[in-house]
Amino acid sequence: MMAKCTAAPPGEAQLFRTLSGLQQLAETRRFKAWFLDQFGVLHDGKQPYPGAISTLEKLATNGAKMVIISNSSRRASTTMNKMKSLGFDPSLFEGAITSGELTHQYLQRRDDPWFAALGRSCIHITWSDRGAISLEGLSLKVVENVEEAEFVLVHGTEALGLPSGNIRPVSLEDLEKILEQCVSKRIPMIVANPDFVTVEARALIIMPGTLAAKYEKLGGEVKLMGKPDKIIYKSAMAMVGVDASDSVAVGDSLHHDIKGANEVGIASAFITGGIHATELGLSSFGQVADLSSVQVLAAKYDAYPTYVLPAFAW
Repeated sequence: MMAKCTAAPPGEAQLFRTLSGLQQLAETRRFKAWFLDQFGVLHDGKQPYPGAISTLEKLATNGAKMVIISNSSRRASTTMNKMKSLGFDPSLFEGAITSGELTHQYLQRRDDPWFAALGRSCIHITWSDRGAISLEGLSLKVVENVEEAEFVLVHGTEALGLPSGNIRPVSLEDLEKILEQCVSKRIPMIVANPDFVTVEARALIIMPGTLAAKYEKLGGEVKLMGKPDKIIYKSAMAMVGVDASDSVAVGDSLHHDIKGANEVGIASAFITGGIHATELGLSSFGQVADLSSVQVLAAKYDAYPTYVLPAFAW
């Protein structure tokens, strides 16, 4: 079934195809590479979604080269270990590319001019309950005093890293006050997880992208190290050795997964049962979204999927 978005950009006909599952698309073997989001698509942070594991196995049988591309602030190896602990077979994937991995690599290599110009002293905003992020091997100096900082590094939204290597839990309100000081000093921010929120056991958790949006609104410079920036998609295509025409991205965030795919010129499949479930009026797993509601939401985020389906299912 084809549906025409009623609020497409001028001069462009935005079309998407509704699917009940991925079988028909996979069996065409149109796409060599499948770039899969994890939270809200494969699992909810606590357990796999129904049918997700078997769908991955069937995709592999149909020749799909699959890469996890995630805005997780964790390293790629941590992500793969997490997937294994949830019951997924890591051998089904070509690998994983996370925002946290890209951030670590760019800070470590510093062969990119923007990163080469950074200093070594930073304000580090990280996780507390979800587990702090290690900066080992990056030769960074974590400081508490904004006056001593040369940039802000954001991995989480729950705590401040301390010079001792420990962390101090901080409220979002207090973090925003610190960011106001950083903007006044005109220091850049690196965001190792551009998501605004994530799905965890059906609850929405505030993520670093929310702080990034606040920083930009205040007039600060922000470097996003994940979706919707092209950097993560290009890294995935390089890992598999394909170009845009051979790739499809599967995700549940219009602003991040679908918008990013649009920007880099690859096809995309929008999973409606993830972070937009409430906006689409969905209350149960696998429930089919109203077509007009999807059209309105796509126009709202200016992000247009190629395919739309309720869940990552066969």
